[in-house]
Amino acid sequence: MSSRIVCIIGHPVLHSRSPLIHKHWLSVYGIGGDYVLEDVPPANIDTFLDSLRKSRYVGGNVTVPYKELAFRKVAQADTVAKALGAVNTLWLEEQRLCGGNTDVYGFLTQLDQSQPDWPLRAKTALIIGAGGVARAAIHALIERKIQNIIVVNRTLERAEDLAKHFEKRAVPADFADLPKHLPNADLLVNATALGMKGQPSLDIDLALLKKGAVIYDLVYVPLETKLLANARALDFATVDGLGMLLHQAVPAFERWFGVRPEVTPKLRELVVADLEKDAAR
Repeated sequence: MSSRIVCIIGHPVLHSRSPLIHKHWLSVYGIGGDYVLEDVPPANIDTFLDSLRKSRYVGGNVTVPYKELAFRKVAQADTVAKALGAVNTLWLEEQRLCGGNTDVYGFLTQLDQSQPDWPLRAKTALIIGAGGVARAAIHALIERKIQNIIVVNRTLERAEDLAKHFEKRAVPADFADLPKHLPNADLLVNATALGMKGQPSLDIDLALLKKGAVIYDLVYVPLETKLLANARALDFATVDGLGMLLHQAVPAFERWFGVRPEVTPKLRELVVADLEKDAAR
């Protein structure tokens, strides 16, 4: 246990806050181990994953663009990973590479803690985006038995593919039709990179949004996106994306190190300070 080393695999990966989160927990719980970055170019990723069983690592996280590939590489996957076709957590069992997905857990835990009564008033959810994060969000909402899930994307075909993946339990829609769906939405989720540092903002006429709706922006760099700022100005309930990042790390850490860590205000403050330092550069 004392020599356990874990990595995060992606390309690029230097921006990841996961090492900060896991190193904090290793220190808090007095566990001797490490969590390091592995920026693996696409040309090398197959070889890297194939050799992970014989490496110094006992497991790892997987981030973009390799979650789907990692799913195909594991000998065994948990239920959520199978449903999503994507893995974000790897570990070894009897020298077999196993995988799971904690994104759904992170998505729901942050939403539950920030807006505990959201399931009581959320009949219709509007998801913007059709990538991997959107897939996790849709699975989470299906799990909570949300009746109507609408997936809006600039490329309608991707939204249609996502709806097909979930056996049409989500309804695809073109981004141009977003305004007509806003008046019925009880939960609005931004699952795109729009609003992220260096990206265009997600410009939505929130005056059209249903009164009392919750706005959940999965972007966390910056923590206060234009979408969230505009939502707060109109007195909508808001949820930022940092909590999803923090909470999805909990089951992974427990899997590797045998201790279930807590997401504390101190940890959040630590990551927020690092985000602010990066924004000031």
